[in-house]
Amino acid sequence: MEFWSFPPAYDDRYLPDAASRYWFPRRETMPAPEREKAILARLQELTRYAYRNAPFYRRKWDEAGFHPDKLKTLEDFEGKVPVITKADLRDAQTRAPMFGDYLCVAESEIHHIHGTSGTTGRPTSFGIGRGDWRSIANAHARIMWGMGIRPGDTVFIAAIFSLYMGSWGTLAGSERLHCKSFPFGAGAPGMTARAAMWLANFKPDAFYGTPSFALHLAEVARAEGFEPRDFGLKLLFFSGEPGASVAGVRDRIREAYNARVIDCGSMAEMSPFMNVAGSEQSDEGMLCWQDVIYTEVCDPKTFLRVPYGQRGTPVYTHLERTSQPMIRLLSGDLTLWVNEPNPCGRTYPRLPHGIFGRIDDVITIRGENVYPSEIDAALNQLSDYGGEHRIIITRELAMDELLVRVEAAPGVFERGTHAIAGMQREAGQRLQKVLGLRAVIEIVPPGTFPRTDFKARRVVDDREVFRQMREKLVP
Repeated sequence: MEFWSFPPAYDDRYLPDAASRYWFPRRETMPAPEREKAILARLQELTRYAYRNAPFYRRKWDEAGFHPDKLKTLEDFEGKVPVITKADLRDAQTRAPMFGDYLCVAESEIHHIHGTSGTTGRPTSFGIGRGDWRSIANAHARIMWGMGIRPGDTVFIAAIFSLYMGSWGTLAGSERLHCKSFPFGAGAPGMTARAAMWLANFKPDAFYGTPSFALHLAEVARAEGFEPRDFGLKLLFFSGEPGASVAGVRDRIREAYNARVIDCGSMAEMSPFMNVAGSEQSDEGMLCWQDVIYTEVCDPKTFLRVPYGQRGTPVYTHLERTSQPMIRLLSGDLTLWVNEPNPCGRTYPRLPHGIFGRIDDVITIRGENVYPSEIDAALNQLSDYGGEHRIIITRELAMDELLVRVEAAPGVFERGTHAIAGMQREAGQRLQKVLGLRAVIEIVPPGTFPRTDFKARRVVDDREVFRQMREKLVP
């Protein structure tokens, strides 16, 4: 397999032939059983390395009765190596500030520090070594090549440059790919209108951001007198939230920009985020680039791998990271995977519908499990959808109620009550079909809900408020 060693030793000058579909033809198209033998050898190296250098793994594996010398098959890895969670990482960093006792290199080797925001507890810090940063750049460049991005292309990065890793990984990859990198950023007041101006003037080849921001940008661009199709984009690729694999959302973005849409995904802890990503030919769903990060889709209760064709939660393992290697990190997301021929010719498993969302984001209403992404998909297929909505769960007496407030497109309210009622009826029918339960639909005027240039937050669960009020009223 091309240039595959541990630690990685990539030639930073290497570029494939311009006519090649593949960055590493052998690695990307080899028979899966042959690749799995190479992955097993890498896992044997990785677990020995982590056991020797990280008290975190040594302690956890000793408690589970696992030792790297026992790793003889992939089934051993999946059945004997315990999963780790974000809570485990936070605990490790409490014990050993700042990077936890799973840091496998000297702190002097750290080149970049990133992390989570810490809005729900102690922030998790990521210490990324110099060698790892080069590996990240090479992995991003390779997968961006698979999307069809080439040296000299302009890559417009419209995401926040802060602790968030997606922006930095895209920048590192585009620089390694010898692109014209355009780190525009996001988040400051007025930046969306300025983004439209820069896109209109520079006409970049590729755009990176979140699906929510791309749709918001299209609205703002038109309000500023620009037509998004005239930006000349060939490709938009996304991460940070479900959407780019959701048919309704994906199709709206394609229509707005007249460009291909590619979904990417992972976890900040895994970085590079593009370890599951579509390609130029496989642009619906995401490929599992197994020789970058080994991905298992597992039963959320047993953490054992589920057969292809079934749903489960991704469990990720770094194959090229030496500073803070994640080994069987539980994602908490939900997906479905398949192992079938891919249009691009790569022999990786595939997530045909991308990531559905987080398992703990599921809404249980009257015994039915509802994922917000399913509601997003249904509403984005409405002809008069205005681009935003809110999902509100309330409780009337003992019964859960699902209220969906849907923004109408400009002009709907001007057409009168008949048009509003028609949109309300269509939305209700679509949600009934998708969810299998009745929802109360309220149509609201355009601009009712704020837009975002990062992850959209659309769910409001008022049931706890109802419970607290009821406890005060009932002795």
